[in-house]
Amino acid sequence: MAEDLTLSSQLSSFKVTGANSRTGYLRNGIGDILPIAPLVIFLLVFFLWPISAVFVNAFKDNDGTFTWSNYLLLFQDPYRRAFYNSVRLGIISALTGAIPGALIALIIEKIGGNRLKKIVASVSGVLANTGGVPLAFMFLAAFGPEGLATLSLKALGIDIYGHGFTLFSFWGLVIIYSYFQIPIMVIIFSPAIEAIRKEWHDASQSLGASNYQYWRFIGIPILIPSFIASFLLLFASAFSAFATARAMTVGNISLVPLIIGTLLDGNLTVNQFNLGYALAMGMIIIALIAMIPYLIIQRKTSRWLH
Repeated sequence: MAEDLTLSSQLSSFKVTGANSRTGYLRNGIGDILPIAPLVIFLLVFFLWPISAVFVNAFKDNDGTFTWSNYLLLFQDPYRRAFYNSVRLGIISALTGAIPGALIALIIEKIGGNRLKKIVASVSGVLANTGGVPLAFMFLAAFGPEGLATLSLKALGIDIYGHGFTLFSFWGLVIIYSYFQIPIMVIIFSPAIEAIRKEWHDASQSLGASNYQYWRFIGIPILIPSFIASFLLLFASAFSAFATARAMTVGNISLVPLIIGTLLDGNLTVNQFNLGYALAMGMIIIALIAMIPYLIIQRKTSRWLH
């Protein structure tokens, strides 16, 4: 009888301990989730929900029935040409912003003091947030057919419009986008350069490595994932830009954001009511595909560092 009572008390104690343990795990789990709950709610409401709505509506026609026609139209002109122009503009604009921006950030980090860094960061922040119609007007006032810079160059015997250049073209957009792409690159790439420790350079020199070998085998491999991530951000910025392109091209260049904007304005053709959803879904798919090289390089770099 005494052994039965002892066994019963042990079982009761085990059940109570297990219950308390589960309760503790539950409380810890809730405590871990609560701090990120606002972020999760934000992603659900402003990211996943809209994307789900875009994905579903892209398969509907004007009557709300299932159809593939919206997606099939993306492979036909003018929509195929619009995607080609948008991707090309995003890649070239990202390159013209990423390379000079990275070099500027590297030079400022190596030779500039704290005061210069703050000045560059402040100026870059202002320039990076200048876009849309004001930016288009600035370039028209400076480099338009009768702009101040254009007339000044013409007085010096350089007629840029006489050689076929115009702001109202693809390469004109590339030049205008560089105005905010380069400052964005300076802002987002500078922390990656600051994260490189001076001790790594000193250690490589103590082992007999030259500056070229240090950057070839240590500095550049560490910076590559950050550079690619910054490049993708610039690509997304140019790929989805709307106001500046609409103000400058005036329909001369077919771009996906401009077509979506036209659909939102109500200029719809027959049986294309939900075409804008398909175009937006195509942009999302391209953005996801653009992330694949970054994920691969980041995994290889993290494996190399460890």
